[in-house]
Amino acid sequence: MKKGQSTGISAALASAFFLGLAPVLGKQAIVFGFSPMAVVALRTGLAATLLFLIILFYNKSYLYIYSVGLAGCILAGVINGLGSLLYYMALARLSASVGQLLYSLYPLFVALWLLLDGQFPTRLTVFRILLASIAVLLLTNTPGSHTDLIGVLLMLGAAFLYAMHLPINQRVLYEAPAPTVTLYTLIAMSVVVIPAFLLFDRIIPSTSITWWPVMGLTLVTFLSRLALFMGIKHIGGMQTALLGLGELLITITLSHIWLHERLVFSQWIGAMTLGISLLLVRYEKTPRERRRGKEGWLNWLRPAEVPPDVPWTPHE
Repeated sequence: MKKGQSTGISAALASAFFLGLAPVLGKQAIVFGFSPMAVVALRTGLAATLLFLIILFYNKSYLYIYSVGLAGCILAGVINGLGSLLYYMALARLSASVGQLLYSLYPLFVALWLLLDGQFPTRLTVFRILLASIAVLLLTNTPGSHTDLIGVLLMLGAAFLYAMHLPINQRVLYEAPAPTVTLYTLIAMSVVVIPAFLLFDRIIPSTSITWWPVMGLTLVTFLSRLALFMGIKHIGGMQTALLGLGELLITITLSHIWLHERLVFSQWIGAMTLGISLLLVRYEKTPRERRRGKEGWLNWLRPAEVPPDVPWTPHE
């Protein structure tokens, strides 16, 4: 195994671990009295500030980014910021374990965005989408309980938008280091979620509310984003998304221990079906080449030339 590939796999697994903590900490913060918009605004803004200060004092060269790359980070950040708002609004209506299971459909949405970038689905991909659809029905239709359709739709929307931002950032990461992409993506996310909180929520958390879940979520956001983009840089968005399935195990385990959540038998069947659907990615064939003369929807994110005096090399 090459060093770069090993680094990418380790980073993707680390990202999965931290992302698995996020819904549990987010749900705990909401239970303690934070509104969903307050949670996403605080964790995103604080994580962006923390990373900016670290780069400013320890390695200012990471502040440089080429103009088209900056545009890509802004686009990805806006998209993911909107997805984050949907995610925490859904989390207020769903359990952390069920919410994360639905959110784990994002690798299939990644495949859809790659299709739009010129990579066509195989028969196996169609089969996996069918399995995933069955899994969603099992996960969201619990006997004797009411299915929160709005919560389900919000979480699926969050997964759809999260998947969309991955191939965008992957293109930027061809020419920029992970800390730089992480910083500008988080800043763009903050520009979306903080005004949304100020305009539509404005419920200032009381000083008597326990803040440790929000502070933990801030640290988890900071570390997971950095590891996520490091993984995408070295092994690509699809493989990083696949390894990100490990977050399911973390979320379900902690939800059982910490939040005392339980899944019924049909939901466990749905979870296993979803896992099978996602794990089948490893058997997918190499994507077909694009037809000559046609470009993917993200081709514009490549710079014509990187200046030779840039403090980091294009494929660092």
